[in-house]
Formats: sequence, C-alpha cells, structure tokens
Amino acid sequence: MKTASTRWFAAYSWLLMLPAWSCMESDLSSKASGDAYGGEGEGEGEGEGEGEGEGEGEGEGSADPYEPEVESAYTALLPAATDEHVFIANPDRGTVTRVEADGLGVDTVSVGLDPYVVRTTADHSAAVVFNRGSDDVSVVDTATLAVDQVPVRPDFNQLLVSPDGRWAVAYHDAERRTSGDLSDDTWSFNEVSLIDIQARTHIPMVVGFNPRKVEFTADSARMVVVSDAYLAVVDLTVPEPEPVRVPIAEDSVEPPLAEEVVLTPAGRYAIVRQFGGTSLVVADLETTEVDWIDVGDSPTDLDVTPDGRHAIAVARGSNELWVYDLDDIFAEPEVVALPEDGVWGSIVMSPDSSRALLFSTASEVSRYASWDRTTGELDVHTTVKPIESISMSPAGDTALLFHARANGDTDPESVFYSEYAVTLVDLDDHFSNPIRLPAEPTVLAHTEDTDLGFIIMASPHRSQCPYRLW
Repeated sequence: MKTASTRWFAAYSWLLMLPAWSCMESDLSSKASGDAYGGEGEGEGEGEGEGEGEGEGEGEGSADPYEPEVESAYTALLPAATDEHVFIANPDRGTVTRVEADGLGVDTVSVGLDPYVVRTTADHSAAVVFNRGSDDVSVVDTATLAVDQVPVRPDFNQLLVSPDGRWAVAYHDAERRTSGDLSDDTWSFNEVSLIDIQARTHIPMVVGFNPRKVEFTADSARMVVVSDAYLAVVDLTVPEPEPVRVPIAEDSVEPPLAEEVVLTPAGRYAIVRQFGGTSLVVADLETTEVDWIDVGDSPTDLDVTPDGRHAIAVARGSNELWVYDLDDIFAEPEVVALPEDGVWGSIVMSPDSSRALLFSTASEVSRYASWDRTTGELDVHTTVKPIESISMSPAGDTALLFHARANGDTDPESVFYSEYAVTLVDLDDHFSNPIRLPAEPTVLAHTEDTDLGFIIMASPHRSQCPYRLW
C-alpha cells in the first residue's frame, strides 16, 4: 500500500497538465476543496514588495539587519467549497461559477466587477464574494444562485467570514496591495466594513490606521482587528456592534508597528506581534487590559500550534524560538536556540503539532531547518532556491516548498535560476524532489479526502491551470 508521502513523491513522475479552460470548469472544480496551507497573502509580485515597504521601522539598535518576513500563501482566486458545490471567482468576467461536486454540472451567475475573494458560510447556505472593482459584496444563495449586493467602503482587497457564517469583514490588507489598488479618490486607511450576512447590511467601522490582520474567536462572539498601533475589539453578540480601540504601543512617539495577531483557543486573549520589538502584547478581550511578555529580539512570526496548546514566536534577531503555554500565557516560556548556520524568521507547523519547518523569506538563503518537537532535534537542509512559502501535506509527512523567480544565492548555472519552482520534501528522511514550473503558482488545493492535490498556475498562455500534485 502506498503511503500519503509515497503518493506525493510518485505524483511528479506522472505530472499531469490539463487544458486550461476545461481544467478550470471540470476537473479542478469538481475535485478541489479549496483548502490552502500557509499564511495570508499572495505570490511574489503582490505580497513581497508591499510587505517589505510596509514593515519599515525596525527596532532601534536591533542586531537583525533583514526586512520583515513575508507570509505568502497561495489563496488568490481560491475555490470555496460546500458539501455539494465548489464556487470559483472569474475576475475578468464579473461572475462566479458553481460546479456540482458529483455530477460536474456547471452554472455561472453574475456578481460584481472583479470578484476577487469567494468564501462559503459554515452552514453552506451562501457563497460570499468580494467584488474589488465595484466595492461591494455579493451574497449568493448556494442552492438557487439568487444574488444580493451589499455595498462596502471603497478600495478594499480582503474578505473573511466568521466561523459561524453570520458575519463577514472586508478591509484593505497592505500585504495584498497591488499597484492598481490605490485609487485617486479620497481614502481612509482606518476603516473596515462589517457585513451582517443574514440581514444583508453593512456596518462601517474605524479601527486604527492600516488594519493588518483580522481574527474571529472560535465561537464568533468577537472580532479582533490589529492595526499599526491599536487593537480593535468588536462584540458581535450585541444588536449594534462597534469597535473598542485599545492602544498597544508603549512608545507613543515611535511605536513599533503591529504585524500579526493570534487568539488563544478559548478566545480570552489576543497576542500581538510587533516588528522590531522585544516583547509581545497580550490583550485581555474581556477587560481590554493590556500587558507585555518577553519574546527575544525582533520577533518575525507568531503561530498557535494546531492542537491549540502553545503559541510559538520566532525571534529572528536573537536566533530563538519562544514557546508559550496557552493555559497560562504569563508563565515562563521555553526558549529554544536555533542553528547558527542560517537565518530563521518564519515557522510552519505540521497538522499534528509534532514538528515544524523554519525558513526565511528575507535572507535570500536556500535552506530550511526541521524541528522535531518530540526529540528537540534541529537539522538544517539546503534547497535549490530560497524559499517563498512552505505548506504541509494533509497527513503532515510531506512538505511543499514554494520558490519564487527571485534568485538570492541560487547558482546562475542552475536550471532553477530565474524560474518558479516547488520542492516536495519527505519529512521522514528529508529526501527532496525539486520541480521547475512554467508559471507562477497561485493556489494549492486538495480534495476533501486528500487523495488528490493540485497546484494552479497563472499564465498568459494557460489562464488558470492545475497541475496534479499527488
């Protein structure tokens, strides 16, 4: 019997490229669940340049000379799935396509201009589409394809839906910004739009300059928005939700910019990472009281382990991992020294929380480190190019390393020089299988049973076309 890891590696020996239009409307749409692995953002051209520009203001006296890490995940045009259908946005046509999972029947409905993000609600009753070109949200009935339009504030580029499917939030995510996003109109960089999906209404909110990340608590009782210097906490259980803005910068003159927020599983605390700092902000969401906990020098990534037991911060400046017990966030953290032969700024956890991979999007160095949390062992491995993003297979035994066209320390004679690439890594023995790609990958998707996986690539010649992974 082939293991999941074997299927991943065998896949590229018979890598399949399907015709562009037919693969979008049949094979991919009928199979891909639309799950993606990794952080928020897009590919090289959209996430990298903006992420670097927005992250200036490194802590004074920091020994870390690198730009901020850029979390790149392949979620642009990500299909959204229900138990019966897959919904795919068609930006150039102003439509959304519904594909039947069983019969492969295809229906298309008009929404707004440049539909950019599509999500489905938890009860599978609605597909929620953000239309970047017309500044509105389309709520599509998944059964009848009836469409209701909800206007939102202008010039947003991101949409999230609460876990219970009651709420959506649209905002401008600077890490997803492209050159055409900033219109010539009057702009407010402090606002988000909260959409009541049931009532089809919109509530504009001022949350703080440059909202960066939005999180909902698991029970959908609160929404938390982190901006440069504020944390906005919104109670979603009251008739008229409104933000409570909580200052999170100790230095009001030159505050470190907040970059990331995570919530503890019980929803009591929000933990905020600020670039260039030496502490993490801990905000009590019930009392809005703010405290700080030590984190080492220049934290560049912060994640909650999939099992919900720990938060792990990468302190790139001091070359350490700081591991916090989420049952007692203020307890003394475990500090893990990282290998000296590399720069480590980003972390990706396996689904079972037993291991992690560390890398850097800022160092331009072609290597990653593997951390076995059971044994504590840390090993360094080289790659064909610097790493832009890492995703884990559903079983957690294989990693998929994405490489942008940027070369870093890549040998000019390499067949991967100035090319897109992915590398499959067997995490049992770290055997790698690097694959050169003809175009930029935009989406990583898999079937619900995880037996089939796809990378979708954007190309002027192939439109959006999937390559079968495993």
